[in-house]
Amino acid sequence: MRRWVCRLLSCVVVASNLLRAAERPTTRPVITPPRADGYRGIWWGQEPTGDAYNFKYSGGLGTYTAKHTPLAIYSKAVNKTFFVYGGSTGTGKNELVAMISYFDHGTGTVPRPVMVHEKRVTSDPHDNPALSLDEHGHLWVFVSGRARQRPGFIYRGVRPYSIDSFERIEEGELTYPQPWYFDGHGFVFLFTKYLGGRQLFWRTSPDGVHWSEDQPLARFGGHYQISRSDGRRLATAFNWHPGGNVDRRTNIYYLETLDYGKTWQNVRGETVRTPLTEVRNPALVHDYQAEGRLAYIKDVNFDPEGRPVILYIESRGAAPGPANGLRLWKTARWNGNGWDRRPITTSDHNYDTGSLYIEGELWRVIAPTEPGPQPWHTGGEMTLWESRDRGNTWTKVRDITSGSRLNHTYARRPVNAHPEFYAFWADGDPSQRSESRLYFTNHDGDRVYVLPYRMDSETARPERVR
Repeated sequence: MRRWVCRLLSCVVVASNLLRAAERPTTRPVITPPRADGYRGIWWGQEPTGDAYNFKYSGGLGTYTAKHTPLAIYSKAVNKTFFVYGGSTGTGKNELVAMISYFDHGTGTVPRPVMVHEKRVTSDPHDNPALSLDEHGHLWVFVSGRARQRPGFIYRGVRPYSIDSFERIEEGELTYPQPWYFDGHGFVFLFTKYLGGRQLFWRTSPDGVHWSEDQPLARFGGHYQISRSDGRRLATAFNWHPGGNVDRRTNIYYLETLDYGKTWQNVRGETVRTPLTEVRNPALVHDYQAEGRLAYIKDVNFDPEGRPVILYIESRGAAPGPANGLRLWKTARWNGNGWDRRPITTSDHNYDTGSLYIEGELWRVIAPTEPGPQPWHTGGEMTLWESRDRGNTWTKVRDITSGSRLNHTYARRPVNAHPEFYAFWADGDPSQRSESRLYFTNHDGDRVYVLPYRMDSETARPERVR
């Protein structure tokens, strides 16, 4: 009885805090950011290789990284898909701007995008934003920092479902932001700190303003994580960087929380002690180090029974090019007793990135798995793959793009994805600096739209290009 009374009192306190947060007048300066005159993604090249492939990865990286999530959220209340991306000012300086906008499903138009935060000191898309939407309709933009070189920022939309004005909530150390909001409970925020390697952290807040202390989740060399919520829990899949070296990333691990960050469990429901500090621990999905293989995690989702499915690329090495062979796309699905790992297809780059959709018994992957006009570089042509037997076999349904001038990459899955705005990505020439445009496709992948690169009016219709 005492336990149930405590839970009830806890719920009352949380609800009271949320109500006060919704009604509390802001004491922080309100900014009305400028609007850009079009949708231009950021271009970036990471670590020049000095060979025919120019960079370890590169191209139009406006929807980079997979570790920034969510990037897009559909709101039924206003029939809009809100999205963020790393944009360019269009001045020729290639300075990074954290942009926010929306696609209005009622009118079929987009407004001029809002420049929430300008990072004038860099064009590095590691500083790209992530997005959240609270139960009161306020949009939250989490702008990533970069290690301890550049800070991150948290912005809150002043009016519900509006991108016109924001207040800056916080400036601090946060990289690879992954904010997840739970109605009636608030935020569980996953992020990374650079402390002798990339260490995983989380913190919680009932209102986005008052936060718990940063709490370490995993720190045994370094990690990249991808997270996803199914509305009642938050799951994260992550790898391990032996010696802190991201080019040796290997192994796959899985954890989830059912009580909004109070405790964490492995896939068997066993509570684990955090932070994880040993390579072999109860969260281990597969030991790729023993096989001399690398693991690049792309997405996490859940099957109809609520069991997790991890999408990733298995690779022989970090360097781009054919020397490391074709990269193998795979899923790892928990079957109740173990992890079933099954191949999907291959592509030609470790940083080819896509998303996993599960709709009942239909599994779908949208990713740049076909070689593009710049083969063996980041991205390619977008494709749609489907499985109707829980990932055991896969069929390519169609090429979403073909005959492109530039490679497409980083196809991202919106939260509550609307059939008209089902995946979101950017293009660019990974072999040299280029313009970058932003695209989205519908549920069937048979209609592709490009957002207007230049706008002469306050709103415009995306152009259908396929």
